[in-house]
Amino acid sequence: MKPDEIGDAGFEEREKDSTTGISVYILTYNEADKIEDALKSVAWADDILVADSDSTDGTVEIARRYTDRVVNIPFEGFGKLRNDSVAATTRNWIFSLDADERCSPAARDEILSIVAADGPADAYYVPRRNTFMGRKIKHCGWYPDYRQPQLFRKGAVIYHDDQVHEGYTVNGNVGHLKNAIEQIPFKDLSQIISKMQNYSSLGARKNREAGKKTSMVEALFRGGWAFFRTYILKGGFLDGWPGLVISFYNMEYTFYKYAKLREMIRTEAK
Repeated sequence: MKPDEIGDAGFEEREKDSTTGISVYILTYNEADKIEDALKSVAWADDILVADSDSTDGTVEIARRYTDRVVNIPFEGFGKLRNDSVAATTRNWIFSLDADERCSPAARDEILSIVAADGPADAYYVPRRNTFMGRKIKHCGWYPDYRQPQLFRKGAVIYHDDQVHEGYTVNGNVGHLKNAIEQIPFKDLSQIISKMQNYSSLGARKNREAGKKTSMVEALFRGGWAFFRTYILKGGFLDGWPGLVISFYNMEYTFYKYAKLREMIRTEAK
């Protein structure tokens, strides 16, 4: 299914228009409190696409102040959402930015230098510097926090059709940016709880579709291991209270992902 156009230009025309320069795409769903700063940080891009999934909080209206390239793509999993977004971009190079991320001036300059030179790699991981509870997080696995290639030639990265934590295939050489972008993943504690609930449900569904099985004992063990890995092995204790909260978040997300999977299995068996 092709995205429904909210802006002025037709999707068919954009799909055929592949020119030099860089496109930025941003995924949104009810990101009214974050999207403006994200868009301001990439105002230098040749093409800015906001791929929205039925927001109801004014996200689309705010986005339209900065770009007429706003499309609605119903959510059917993050993998498909990213592939559809990439298909709607117009330039040979693509930079993926989340609504809670900000492209720093140093990262911008490095990105523009790579695009101007047309390489040398085909896809680049970008370090992310996270701020949580007013503190720069240096441990917990949150820095450099390479999530997936965020700068790449069009066609170099293909995402798998996963509900969450989508896999990907890179066609070509891979590099790493030196300069970090900024991320503010959670405005307050209620957002981290909300994300835990949403992502654990998506993760359980992903595991069920893969045919996985589990038990409550495994859910408890995996949750405990997630806390130990984050807080001890990845040095979360060095990040103070934010590190403790992040470690609990990882524990709860992991526990409920498997507990919800167990619940799905039991429901299907009835």
